[in-house]
Amino acid sequence: MNRRQFLGAAAAAAVQARQSRAEGIGDVLQAGIARRKIPCAVGMVASGTKTVYSGAFGVRDDGGTPVKMDSIFGIASMTKAITTVAAMQLVEQGKVKLDDPAGKYLPQLAKLDVLESFDAHGKPVLRPAKTPVTLKHLLTHTSGFCYDMWDEKMSRYAQQVTEPAGVTPLMFEPGARWQYGQGLDWAGRLVEAVSGMSLEDYFQAKILRPLEMTDTSYILPPAKFDRMVQRWNRDKSPELQPTPRVQPQPPKAYNGGGGLYSTAADYVKFMQMILAKGRGILRPATVASMEVNQIGPLTAGKMKTSNPSLSSDVDIQPGFPEKWGLGFLINTTAYTGGRAAGSLAWAGLYNTFYWIDPKNNLCAVILMQFLPFVDREAVGMLNDFEHAVYTSIAHPQR
Repeated sequence: MNRRQFLGAAAAAAVQARQSRAEGIGDVLQAGIARRKIPCAVGMVASGTKTVYSGAFGVRDDGGTPVKMDSIFGIASMTKAITTVAAMQLVEQGKVKLDDPAGKYLPQLAKLDVLESFDAHGKPVLRPAKTPVTLKHLLTHTSGFCYDMWDEKMSRYAQQVTEPAGVTPLMFEPGARWQYGQGLDWAGRLVEAVSGMSLEDYFQAKILRPLEMTDTSYILPPAKFDRMVQRWNRDKSPELQPTPRVQPQPPKAYNGGGGLYSTAADYVKFMQMILAKGRGILRPATVASMEVNQIGPLTAGKMKTSNPSLSSDVDIQPGFPEKWGLGFLINTTAYTGGRAAGSLAWAGLYNTFYWIDPKNNLCAVILMQFLPFVDREAVGMLNDFEHAVYTSIAHPQR
């Protein structure tokens, strides 16, 4: 055997070994949906330039139609990272500054109240906020805007009061703490106000079409309905129950905090753009700013549920502090058997999860479609998937 033949044989053996390891990821997903009684899971893993693994297991609906790699999922809060990229494009262009008061662009945010407490009659006690909400606050979940499903005080307020302008009070003074909430909803409206475009049109023109994310949109056209995955709820039954699978109507308004439909392959393209330091979408320095802690000593990623039918308690890495950059959760320590320290991640309400591991030049997404969020079986499937991914990597960096 000459040198060329030897190198060719070695390369072929390496490819075969990678394929064998990738098949192990599929075995984990296939066994997981059976053991955990999850209708379906679609997983994809990629480096910055190529797909390492893809697999689809289970059924798209209660009629038993197999799920496929091009099946379309509601990705809910995975929308937030795309909204953040849109906002950062405007920052790059000098059209807005991170530390500008959001009220400069959205007058309804110029004068906000903080919910202090409730009086003896249960009436909300409000006071004017002392600190203006900035775009950075909105992007880092430090604005004080909260979701009622993870804030008992906000849940109590929402049951009593409907704000005609949709501007709820803040739960704390801007910058005082991290709490997951509606900040990205408002950041999306800010993008619309500054750009003069709807969020759908802006995303398509500036992010989605340039990245060839052809199946990502707020609008699911009838021609693609056959690929849409049905949603399921655990609710009061221990078994997941299907919800009606109907053609979704186009939204009346676009929400920066959620609402996109997408596929595993499309979202991988978005993550690969981040791994490639912005490749045609953002400047490398901008991506670098998104990848580092932007909340100082505050801790992120922990939420106590006030609505167990929608979400269980959220503690992304129990026992460890986590941070928030611009658009992403950042783990400060490596996951056991998984991603390296400094990886970027988040998720969607229907148990869709992704992470971007710059240290290992790796990104991965796993899509399911049921409630409650961070259901025990969904988190178990995510963990099994992640461990299988890193078992297939020869020398992962921690």
